[in-house]
Amino acid sequence: MRIIVTGGSGKLGRTVVRTLRDEANQVVNLDRVGERGTFIQVDLTDFGQVIDAIAGVDDRHDGADAIVHLAAIPAPGLASDVATFHNNMLTTFNVFQAARRLGITRIVYASSETVLGLPFEEPPPYVPVDEDYAARPESTYSLVKHLEEQMAIELVRWHPELSITALRFSNVMDPADYAEFPSFDADATLRKWNLWGYVDGRDGAQAVSRALATAGPGFERFIIAAADTVMSRPNAELLAEVFPDVPVRGDLGTHDTFLSIEKARRLLGYEPRHSWRDHATPNP
Repeated sequence: MRIIVTGGSGKLGRTVVRTLRDEANQVVNLDRVGERGTFIQVDLTDFGQVIDAIAGVDDRHDGADAIVHLAAIPAPGLASDVATFHNNMLTTFNVFQAARRLGITRIVYASSETVLGLPFEEPPPYVPVDEDYAARPESTYSLVKHLEEQMAIELVRWHPELSITALRFSNVMDPADYAEFPSFDADATLRKWNLWGYVDGRDGAQAVSRALATAGPGFERFIIAAADTVMSRPNAELLAEVFPDVPVRGDLGTHDTFLSIEKARRLLGYEPRHSWRDHATPNP
């Protein structure tokens, strides 16, 4: 396919661009910054630039079959609430609107695990958490992610042929990040804010690829996480210490993720292939 990736210079974006190109797709990265020759510079808050760049740029590309929208201020607390809201909401509207105007019917975009209730100052309703309970945004960043999902729901109602897939990515990690993981064991509360979750960027890219290949018309949301937690300590011990009163649905296993990926497995064929444990230094 001819695929536009917004935010392809970011942490997850770089891996997504590389993966999609390795799969023989034609990929164009739209971003504000990047290495010369690997991206087209676009201010995604400017609708004119967005629709023009997606439609085609000189000899760089002549349109797209699908859009992967990853561009955003990527987390709470990196900018003021107002800046986060203005940038992220407007950017997503511009990308979705440009797709509509240009007749592009396949969109995959980055939603966020934060809509599940992070940082879980109020305990989750049950574990593993899944897509079935109502969104619980607790920050402006998360509020925007929730509103983006609501916008997508209305857009596919207006355009039944449109496919929009929201991937609720967990904390994205590269292999270089795994050296820090053993230090989390000393204090279970250090990573309780997202139920000790993460996703390897390569598995995040796999989820994007699977959604592009399999998603049908309409809107769907999926939690995308690793198959395990960031902790060496067993799940039963973590729950007893941090969330002793939270109901458990099913068998959590010893180290299985508290962020349910069963829907992504079932509908997308997503299956995490990477774990921090594969990079851990053996005990002497």
